Formats: sequence, structure tokens, C-alpha cells
Amino acid sequence: MFPQVRAEAGPTGIAPVGGGIEDTALAARARQGRLDAFEELSRRHYRALYRVALRMLGDVRDAEDATQEAFERAWLALPGFEGRAAFRTWIYRILTNVCLKNRQRHRHILLSLDEARDAPDTPQCEPQEIVERADRARALRRAIAALPPEQRSPLVLREYAGCSYQEIAQILGISMAAVRGRLHRARVELMEEMRPWA
Repeated sequence: MFPQVRAEAGPTGIAPVGGGIEDTALAARARQGRLDAFEELSRRHYRALYRVALRMLGDVRDAEDATQEAFERAWLALPGFEGRAAFRTWIYRILTNVCLKNRQRHRHILLSLDEARDAPDTPQCEPQEIVERADRARALRRAIAALPPEQRSPLVLREYAGCSYQEIAQILGISMAAVRGRLHRARVELMEEMRPWA
């Protein structure tokens, strides 16, 4: 990701950043050129951003590339980050834009997720039930991937990243009413697509 910075304070007496510092303070330090502060922000948010990218793009390699690109863009844009939105909201917006551009470049989505990951590992399940659950999970991933980007983005941010409606509106640069409308349409389409599995 980013080069590692030594943890001890240097000759300037600047103490290293730690896990107890809020994102706002870390972002402020990162804006001052503290790479260790930005590395901490990256560690905190990488997994969540990667999961969102994976749901938006459907491909492990594309999701890794998009997540890395989002952090690279964030580092370069950090001097312009004024803190009007939370760092989390700001980085999700960058990631969403990267994913949408990636989707435009790669019109054909490849669902190369590890299928076994969705199969339940509980021994109480019958083999038929395990297969049905895995098939249903695949169908759901395909249905999400087939949604238009303007519906998929808010759905993934809401359901997989846990963003509030207000955060989604800020990330996508749309109104709260638009967020509600897009989420409603996405859910209706998913319910229709998943009807055979109900």
C-alpha cells in the first residue's frame, strides 16, 4: 500500500499516530504531510472500502486495484480535503467514482468471487441446502452486478458499507430524495430478480 514509517518519535519530537486517534485528527495530520497518519487511515478503512469495491465491480483484482487507486487519489487530493464531510464519506466518494469509471471501462463484469466463501460451513445443513444457499448467493451477486451503476452504488454503500442515507447523498453528490428513490428501485429490481429463490 504505502511505505511503512518508523513508529518511534524522530528528532523533531513528533509522536507516532496510534489507533486511539479519531479520523478527523489523523486526516489533519496527514494533510500536514504525516504519511504515518495516512497509513493509519488506510489501515482503518481498507477492508471496508475493498468490500464495497468488490460488490460494485464483482472482480477481486479489479476491487483491489480500485481500492488502491482510491487511496492513491485520496493522498494526492488530501491538501484539498477541508473536513466539511467525514474522512470516511470523502474516501467512499473517491472509491465510488473510481469504481464507476472502472465499470465504464469494463462493460462486461466477471464474477470471479470465491464461490465457496458463501457456502455455509455449519455441519447441521444438508448437502442440498448448502448447494441451494450457494446458488442463491451467486444469483444475488449477479443480480446486484446487473443493476445500473446509479442503483448499485447506493445499494452497496447502504447494505455492505453501512452508510447512512445522508452519507450516501454526500458520497454520490445527490439529494436524499434521490438516494431513497434509487435504493427503492434497486431493491424492487432485486426482489423481482430473486423471486425464484423466495
